[in-house]
Amino acid sequence: MESEQEPRLRSVVSYVKRGGRMTVGQQRAWEQLWPSIGREVSDLEPGPIDFDAWFGRPAPVVLEIGSGMGETTSRLAAAAPEVNYVAVEVYEAGLGQLLLRAEKLGVENLRLLRGDAVTLLGEHVAPESLNAVRIFFPDPWPKKRHHKRRLIQPEFVSLVASRLARGGTLHLATDWADYAEQMLDVCSAEPALRNRFDGWAPRPEWRPVTKFEQRAEAEGRTSHDLIFVRE
Repeated sequence: MESEQEPRLRSVVSYVKRGGRMTVGQQRAWEQLWPSIGREVSDLEPGPIDFDAWFGRPAPVVLEIGSGMGETTSRLAAAAPEVNYVAVEVYEAGLGQLLLRAEKLGVENLRLLRGDAVTLLGEHVAPESLNAVRIFFPDPWPKKRHHKRRLIQPEFVSLVASRLARGGTLHLATDWADYAEQMLDVCSAEPALRNRFDGWAPRPEWRPVTKFEQRAEAEGRTSHDLIFVRE
């Protein structure tokens, strides 16, 4: 149940429902791997997830919100076996593809959640428990009348900040210029966060360039990264 101190986020939608069926490979990966490393947010027991128990070890927890088709997520988890990497995504076929990619790379430090990130953070993640939160290329809702549907809003950023440990980071990336400006304004206004850089962050070499980012560049859109630190 939402406490009096929790931000009220009923108007924030952290995803858009998509159609589409799984491929044969995605379905096979789902059936074989999901029972051991995946959970439905709606089926979680009340209270915070015990990440140490779920992974079978204590380690810094990195949460990626909106893993899409898993191209970036699988590679980042594989490159950092020392962290407990958690991805939340609503798109079932995307999670199936992520399972395929992780299997191919031999990733063992990855756990998946299907459902709404707002519910996950508000009801199932303990305060100051995350080492990092990553939100790469969230739905830009490009039409002005739809901007209120964007994930990066003051209430949501406040919630994310409360779940970050001291010194933890919130890393955002987008290829839509006006959304990048909104992200910068919203995060800069959050008192619990400090911009690690003076404005945009240099593009980290460790963040993979996906085909979608390449397409954006071909269409003349520049990607912007932002990295904020929990004070």
